[in-house]
Amino acid sequence: MSSYFSVGSGWMIPITRALESWNIELSDVMRECDVRQEDFVDQESRLSAEKTVLIMDFCNTFANRHDFSIAIAQAFHPGMFHALGYAMMSSDTLLDAFSRIARYKRVVSNTCTLKLETRGENMHFLMDVIAYDDSGRAVLSHDCIFSFLGTITQFARETLKSDYSPLAVHLNWPKPNYDTQFLNDYFQCEIFFDSDEISLVYDEETLSKQLIGRNPLLTQSHEKLLDEYLSRLDRTDVEQLVRNRIYEMLPLGTPSQSEIASHLGMSLRNLQRRLHEKNTCFRDILEHTRRKLALEYILQSHLSFNEIGYLVGFSNIGNFNRAFKRWTGVTPGVYRKQQRSVFKAAQ
Repeated sequence: MSSYFSVGSGWMIPITRALESWNIELSDVMRECDVRQEDFVDQESRLSAEKTVLIMDFCNTFANRHDFSIAIAQAFHPGMFHALGYAMMSSDTLLDAFSRIARYKRVVSNTCTLKLETRGENMHFLMDVIAYDDSGRAVLSHDCIFSFLGTITQFARETLKSDYSPLAVHLNWPKPNYDTQFLNDYFQCEIFFDSDEISLVYDEETLSKQLIGRNPLLTQSHEKLLDEYLSRLDRTDVEQLVRNRIYEMLPLGTPSQSEIASHLGMSLRNLQRRLHEKNTCFRDILEHTRRKLALEYILQSHLSFNEIGYLVGFSNIGNFNRAFKRWTGVTPGVYRKQQRSVFKAAQ
C-alpha cells in the first residue's frame, strides 16, 4: 500500500539542502529510512510517501526539534516539482500558478487533492489528504503537510520577491503538545488548529496581480512536458491521453472524436464510455483545451490572431473571434490590449 502513494523524487532537492543546514548526513538518513539511490536517481523517479514521513520523523528526532518541515520549505527550488516548478515561476499570476499546482498535483504527489475556492474577497488553497483504506490513517504526516504548505508559501515569496504571507493557515487536527511558535514565525499569520479544513488563505487581489517573471511561451513549453509526463505516469488516464492528442493535432485542424479514438487504439464507443466514467466528454475537453491555448497564445505579441486561430484548430478568423468572445466576453484584440495595460500597471 505504501508504495502506491508517492511523491516526486524532486523533493530530495530541498530535503538534501535542509539536511546540510542541520548538519545531518544524507547517508545516515538513507540507511535509517531505507531510501535507495534509485529512489531519486532522476526527476521522474518516485519516492514512497511512507519514506518521506520517515525522513522527517528521523531528522526531528535526531536534532531534538520539530521544524524540519520548515527547513525543507525554506530550501525551495523550482526543480523539486519537475517542469511544474518552472511553469509556476513563469505563470501570469500567483492565482494562475496555484491553479497549475492543483491541476498537475500528481506530478508533486498522489497523496492528496488540491483545489482553489473563492470565499468573498479571499481565496482558499485547500488540501485534502488521502487516508489508507484499511486503517483510516492519513497518508501524509502533519510534518509533511507543514512542509507542503510552507513550500507553497516560500514559492509565493520568491515569486513576489517579498515577505508576502497568507492571511491564515487552517489545520484540521488539534494543536500538538509541543511548541508550535516556529509555524507562526514562518508563516507570519495566525495558525488555526482544529479547523474544518487544511488550507492557506490569501487575498484574491494580490493573487491576481501579474508577475514580472511571466513568460507564456515558457509556461506552455513546460506544460507540454508535464502533459507527456503525466501520460507516462498514468497510462490509464484517458482524459489526459485525449488532451495530449488534441494538443498534437490542433495545428492540423480540429480533430474528430473518431480520429482521437483511432490514435489511442480504441473504438469510438469505448472512448465515449471511458470519458463518461470520468464525468467528462470529448467536446468539453476540446473546448477547454482550445480556450486554454488561446489565452496563452494571445499573450505572445509576435503571434497574429490568424496564427492563433490556426494553432487552436480554427479554419478562419471569424470562427476564432466568435469562440474567443464566447470564452472571455471580448474580442482577441480587446483582450490583448487589456492584458498589456494590466502588465504595464503591474510594473
